[in-house]
Amino acid sequence: MADFRKSVRAEEGLSWSKARLEAPREALRDAVSTSSTAPQGEGQEGRADRTRDRIDVAPRFTQADVIRLNNLFRGQDAAEAVASVFGAGLIGETAIVSSFGAESAVLLHLVTQVAPDIPVLFLETGKHFPETLAYRDELTQRLGLNLVNVTPDPEELAKKDETGLRWSYDPDGCCEIRKVKPLEKALTDFDTSITGRKGFQSSTRQGLPRFELDGNTGRLKFNPLANWTRDMLDAYFEAHDLPRHPLEAEGYPSIGCSPCTSKVKPGEDPRAGRWRGWDKTECGIHEVVTPLGDDPANDPAF
Repeated sequence: MADFRKSVRAEEGLSWSKARLEAPREALRDAVSTSSTAPQGEGQEGRADRTRDRIDVAPRFTQADVIRLNNLFRGQDAAEAVASVFGAGLIGETAIVSSFGAESAVLLHLVTQVAPDIPVLFLETGKHFPETLAYRDELTQRLGLNLVNVTPDPEELAKKDETGLRWSYDPDGCCEIRKVKPLEKALTDFDTSITGRKGFQSSTRQGLPRFELDGNTGRLKFNPLANWTRDMLDAYFEAHDLPRHPLEAEGYPSIGCSPCTSKVKPGEDPRAGRWRGWDKTECGIHEVVTPLGDDPANDPAF
């Protein structure tokens, strides 16, 4: 596996070398390396050549990689950052994870201008608004998306949510069955997922970095729109004549599954209508943001 960290070099404003990461599905097979034949020395005549198998179990990305990427692309336009990481092959096998929510069209349009065939993973929980499913189909046709519907395991649904009402008494468990586990399985063969999260969406997303680790999986999360504002999104919608989610005009600035999504009141966070009344702010596929900050220790060591 190519050493991602060695791809950084100080040349022409700290540009990256064009290193290509191996796909996770090939990692164990291709990381098996053969050591050089042991030298023949005194007392070793006639000794059979020996090889040593070694499996590279290092994570695909580390926190040091995240810091370098965030520093490299700090202040760069989102479209330029997307073009750069794909053009230089810096993030490996990649998929977009989209909810086809109120702002999803912006990310989908921006990324597919550079990578038109990128898989777009949609968590088909079985609990979406009909308007969301119609919007998904409209954007898929309009943008020519490579849509992948990701569904829960039917046996687990039958065992743990037979009535379909788990959301009403255990929303965390419902999200685990319908979102977290299916997405983790779907992302097995990917190095990076691209999300449409933005820092302004809620207090728990303020300080969202453009790049971050995906828990302890060794995968990377790329958030191209992390520092975008509502005005920037509106301007992009208008500039590219993108259709809006039909529920946005009805008071739903953040749209998830229908049982756990309510209208947002004036002055509330855009995500205040999600899991209203519960001590819950994320479905489980994302965590509360811990900003990297401006600590000099986070500067890249080039």
